[in-house]
Amino acid sequence: MTMPEAVTIVEVGPRDGLQNEPRSVTAAVKIELIERLAAAGLTVIEAASFVSPKAVLQLADGAEVMTGLAAREGVRYPVLVPNMKGFDAAMAAGAKEIAIFGSPSEGFTQANINCSVADSIERFRPVCEAALARDVRVRGYISCTLGCPFEGDMDPLAVARFAVTLRDMGCFEISLGDTIGVGRPDTASAMFEAVAAEIPIGQLAAHFHDTHGRSLDNLRAVLDLGVSVIDTSVAGLGGCPFAPGASGNVATEAVVGLLDELGIESGINLDLLVDTGRFICDELGIAYT
Repeated sequence: MTMPEAVTIVEVGPRDGLQNEPRSVTAAVKIELIERLAAAGLTVIEAASFVSPKAVLQLADGAEVMTGLAAREGVRYPVLVPNMKGFDAAMAAGAKEIAIFGSPSEGFTQANINCSVADSIERFRPVCEAALARDVRVRGYISCTLGCPFEGDMDPLAVARFAVTLRDMGCFEISLGDTIGVGRPDTASAMFEAVAAEIPIGQLAAHFHDTHGRSLDNLRAVLDLGVSVIDTSVAGLGGCPFAPGASGNVATEAVVGLLDELGIESGINLDLLVDTGRFICDELGIAYT
């Protein structure tokens, strides 16, 4: 395999990035954040989540955010949905693309959505069927692919089997997440190779957290395998409220810098992106580093 000539960055800051921040921000701020990200060249921006506000209060204004966004040619605004109630709310808000999320870890699945792995799959099956019937694209997230706070190391073959299940339900792309950031280049490569034996590498995305400062090294490793979609969060915001020890996502700014260093096209204006990082950090009352 050789590194791709271009990479699509999926910006998850407005959803995955903000969900774990203690200071809430208004829908107007979220809309401005998304608009700034689009102006910087991001073409896929995860804009909102339609989960229960009791679970993630920070994201309770998903409908307001979606209806307040101006359409931009060539820019997609996927949203996260956990079940049919969330799907119906997302459709009412005008969403054109959704994402579902699961994990092969029983412990994490119970902590995250309070059911078994098997039950989580059955919960998402009607969501996928309804989405496909309306020509709404579905992306699949798999959490804890390289390690779980409840179960330790994950078996790459179990991750591959779960990925195949999501693919067979209709997911056009599978994002493989190192939710607690315990991966290393060798384990990240091995996991991606196991999944790529079942699903073409072009349908896989890397979603790495930087808990131990290895995310960029891990990204280099999977870029070598031909991975061409990377999930990032502006300013490295985020983490997972249901995974103890999960720190922020890999920063969009750092990934754009890595891609520039490797001569891989991202289509992103780094100066505008940095300005956006400063903007949202100021709104959250945190330092921008």
